[in-house]
Amino acid sequence: MSDPEYDVLVVGAGNAAFSAAHSAREQVDRVCVLEKAPAAELGGNSYYTLGSMRATYGGLDDLRPLLDELDEREAATFDLPPYTVDDFAADMLRVTRGRTDPTLMRILVEDSFPTLQWLHRHGVKFKLQSDNQIFEVNGRKKFWGGGTIATVGGGIGLIEQHLTEAKSTGIDVRVEHQMTGFLLGPAGAVEGVVCRTPAGEVVIRAKAVVLASGGFEADARLRAVHLGPGWDTAKVRGSRYNTGEGLMSALGIGAQAYGNWSGAHAVAWDINAGPYGNRVLTNKLQRHSYPFGITVNIEGRRFVDEGEHFRNYTYAKIGSAILRQTGGLAYQIFDQRGVGFLRTDYGHEGASQVVADTIGELAQKLGLDPERLERTVAEYNAAIGEGTFDPTTLDGLRTNDVEPPKSNWALPIAEPPFVGFPVGCAITFTYGGIRIDEDARVLDQGDRPIPGLHAAGEVVGGLFYENYPGGSGLMSGAVFGRRAGATAARYARSRA
Repeated sequence: MSDPEYDVLVVGAGNAAFSAAHSAREQVDRVCVLEKAPAAELGGNSYYTLGSMRATYGGLDDLRPLLDELDEREAATFDLPPYTVDDFAADMLRVTRGRTDPTLMRILVEDSFPTLQWLHRHGVKFKLQSDNQIFEVNGRKKFWGGGTIATVGGGIGLIEQHLTEAKSTGIDVRVEHQMTGFLLGPAGAVEGVVCRTPAGEVVIRAKAVVLASGGFEADARLRAVHLGPGWDTAKVRGSRYNTGEGLMSALGIGAQAYGNWSGAHAVAWDINAGPYGNRVLTNKLQRHSYPFGITVNIEGRRFVDEGEHFRNYTYAKIGSAILRQTGGLAYQIFDQRGVGFLRTDYGHEGASQVVADTIGELAQKLGLDPERLERTVAEYNAAIGEGTFDPTTLDGLRTNDVEPPKSNWALPIAEPPFVGFPVGCAITFTYGGIRIDEDARVLDQGDRPIPGLHAAGEVVGGLFYENYPGGSGLMSGAVFGRRAGATAARYARSRA
């Protein structure tokens, strides 16, 4: 075999991939990132995110050295309680119903804050999420739901900062390279990849490969096969290039399938959004303020507990609930008090919304049965119990004797004008993937590492089941990308 072109080759160009590349570059000289998309669409799903990263911390003083944007006068009004390792672990166990892989989960939780520090040293800039993650109560601005820190510039800024770091450290970035398979050595070790490019098929050799190419959410056929009926009709929140070639190639050489293959991260999405992610609006098409109103289906009936928990712990599964409704459609309804709690995303130019002075008129404009919607709202309002509304806590202001219940923040729909937002389901990423060990080495069906192959990001299975805590996806990509890059570099050096 001729001398490999690279020490470490990373397949994909999202947050997990660049994290792996930076980590590998700390140990070896020749690192390459391969991207299927053209340069104008580089960044994978990470580009379309808010840039939120869930991490542990003891308080604002822990985060302050990482923050590139902080108004100290405003910070004096913040209440930012600690978010501990135990808090993060408890959230992971609760939302996955205990199914999360305990080893991977513990690594994610314990490495989250050190990985933030490491990313910051590699040029990633952070800010507090003080726009959509705080509410003011009694003159104090309170963070809630563990969603505290995000990248400056959101997902767009995150990818730009990763690219800047990659260029400054001499990491090659090749676009329009669609991986079609692995190059295997005589003993079954991964020694590179085969790619389809505009110039034809090319073989790129490397001592070690990190697979960070995402899931299969942009392939309608694979969605229907693995997620079930109706999923072929879902819109795609992010990259249209995440069609599963890397994942399927890994399975094809014996990687172990792992995790929740019938599950996916899916959100409420503007009904008139395009079939794939919008490079300009990115995350602004999401509709996550449902805890402060009600959500009904095309029959005008509620079908979900809008106040089950903070939206950070429910938004990734509400898309699935919407897709199960007739036509895969739903309608979020707010009165003027609820409108005051809408995230800024709802206000973008062209947002699909309807405004009316009465519930019956709102129903007509939305194409719903006015009598049925009026009855739904009346039954809901009548069922609201005693309690004090507080958007920063699980306030227990709930409904009684109505199905489904609303467990928190049960404000009446009473103050006109009323506003309705038609929404559908948009899939973010798939939960099923391949199995890795604690060093991010890909395991075969006998739990043995496949020599030369490592993985990180959404291609990895086992962490998330049915649901996930907001911000843990990007954090997982960074944590395991860092591990995968380091392990791949050590493996490459052992082959020198």
